[in-house]
Amino acid sequence: MNGQDLRLDGGVALVTGANSPIGAAIAGRLADLGADLVLGVHHGIDRLETLAGTRVVADLADADGPERLVAAALDAAGRLDVLVHNAALQSVAPLADVAAADWDAVHDVNLRAAHLLARAAADALADAGGCIVNVATIEAHQPAPGHAHYAAAKAGLVMLTRALALELGPRGVRANSVSPGLIDDGGLAERWPEGVERWLAAAPLGRLGTPGDVADAVAFLASPMARWISGTDLVVDGGVLARLPAPTRAYPRLPAPTRAYPRVRAPIRSATAGQSATRSSRRPSSKPSSA
Repeated sequence: MNGQDLRLDGGVALVTGANSPIGAAIAGRLADLGADLVLGVHHGIDRLETLAGTRVVADLADADGPERLVAAALDAAGRLDVLVHNAALQSVAPLADVAAADWDAVHDVNLRAAHLLARAAADALADAGGCIVNVATIEAHQPAPGHAHYAAAKAGLVMLTRALALELGPRGVRANSVSPGLIDDGGLAERWPEGVERWLAAAPLGRLGTPGDVADAVAFLASPMARWISGTDLVVDGGVLARLPAPTRAYPRLPAPTRAYPRVRAPIRSATAGQSATRSSRRPSSKPSSA
């Protein structure tokens, strides 16, 4: 193993959500490793001013947005080696207050777009022996109140990634995901002091994550150093999920039935004339009844 195992020289990486703090960090790290960049953005490019690469504006919530983004990347670069789906949409609301349109909006960007991006890029990635890295969240493993729609979408993204590894693996394409914990994008402690305090108390490593922490994990999974890794979710959370109690089994054990079917009480004999049809309180005679 040497430094060349991390290099991506001559390869092309498409990063969605590249104008977010995490996306910009991922793009910068991949560029440091030698990759040429195609930067997918929805709006705003202020964080990308120092990055060389092709910028493509695309709305991944549109039905054809993911396909148009991949087509533009291939037109600009001629190949695709790494697909990083980092774009995300998150809103906070109790599950009972999440309207169907809000649910769909979160799933469209976080989950549906990942499927459409992978489908559109599959042939190019197979030609290059490339890989997919999807950015999920630890809420795919442990949801938080008010984040049900987001957690469900990201859990779906983790499972979609495993399915991609299964179906694209025979074509030489790897697929993995990264699940970050709480990431400080700048000024988080001022905006959400109580949340940061709870996080620091729970994190064994005692700090918030940084965009660079996520970028390093993505870069590793995109590199030749991870050439035998596919279908996994790399949790990057400073050890927070390690505090959750491990279940003793996948599902709670239910009491085993004593028999396959419940026993039905034997029907009461028909009462003879002048007798009550109610069961006698006396123990029945063991002698057979006469005809």
